[in-house]
Amino acid sequence: MSPAPTEPRPLLDALRAGTALPAFADTAVEQARRLAGDVASASPMDVEALPEPLAGAVLEAAVLAGHVALPEALSASTVKPLAKAAKKALYRLRSRGVTPPEVPRETAPAAAPETLPTLVTVVSSTGQYGLLLPRVVRGGVELLQVIASDEQGVLELTRTEVSRGEVRRMLKHAQQNRFGSEVSREEGATLLAEAAALNLSTRTPFPPDLEAALRHHGVQPIHEPAPLPAPEPDDARHALEGDQLHATPEIAEWMPPDAHVQRLMEQVGALAESPLALSASQRQEQVRQKVLDAARAWFTPEVRQRYARRLWRMAAFFENTARPLQAAMARGEARRLFHGVEEPFSRFAETLFAKVVVLAAAGAQAQAAAATGAPASGEPPAPATPERRGPGGLILP
Repeated sequence: MSPAPTEPRPLLDALRAGTALPAFADTAVEQARRLAGDVASASPMDVEALPEPLAGAVLEAAVLAGHVALPEALSASTVKPLAKAAKKALYRLRSRGVTPPEVPRETAPAAAPETLPTLVTVVSSTGQYGLLLPRVVRGGVELLQVIASDEQGVLELTRTEVSRGEVRRMLKHAQQNRFGSEVSREEGATLLAEAAALNLSTRTPFPPDLEAALRHHGVQPIHEPAPLPAPEPDDARHALEGDQLHATPEIAEWMPPDAHVQRLMEQVGALAESPLALSASQRQEQVRQKVLDAARAWFTPEVRQRYARRLWRMAAFFENTARPLQAAMARGEARRLFHGVEEPFSRFAETLFAKVVVLAAAGAQAQAAAATGAPASGEPPAPATPERRGPGGLILP
């Protein structure tokens, strides 16, 4: 019986012919036979695990088949004899004109298109807010000035072309005067898309250029905005502190709808005219109960979600204006309102109605003082608050 071959080519021929190779373990021979039969998919790690002569036979199969990937990978092997054999195999392949595929050169990433931030104004008592949404175009900036409502959608939209410098001045002026805060262009476009969906659901006509604005900013009406996060353990504490949000200048202006205000004042007036002999504390408790009933009646699931989104947006504004405590309160209230947590009842919601009674009482006192010619207080009456307009004529709530 002739000795088993050990050189790569005779050993490869023996593997292909199915010749017995008693010098090697049967499992190694079977593995080498399989790898040599399909060198295109042979794993370098599997070849390294073979006895050196069998690994050389598999390399020989790769050379004969013109497959360069396996020798290329094994040329960096930590098994030195195998790495040396792989380099010889590569040399033979190159001599035949077979070379490794050229590694594509890394190209510098294309410069991202220039973007400018969007301005979102604070939310008004009726849920209106403004957007300044710039888009860089050739020669300047296309600026959208939008008035939107969280109940009806986009109410007004104007489109003008301005310079980059003018946009930055407008944004700076708005932030310095606390009209609103900056968000990314993507977030601004999302707000526009959500507002446009309200136009469709409430059948509020699209203002001119709204369809073009949606197309230019790459969005379509979003009928189901992303939900707010679930309530957190600390939010129950914020529910008992939410009345403090009404001390902020922005939310101090929030009032319930006129019809609900009128109904509440009629109920409070009826208590004042009641013939029942009630102590001051008893009457005060009855007024508070009327306030609480009015708040519970107004804050239906739909209204809860609407106010939740208003507060969520105001939380970002408070954070951008260095008021982290108010931001945390607003977010806590927003999460609880959005997900319908009933108890403890929101102090924010209760105070929305309670301040109506307080303001009405102050007004009645002022009228009584005016009738007697005496000032209601030692301070002169505050001047009427002028309508606030942002740069470019955008009405800021």
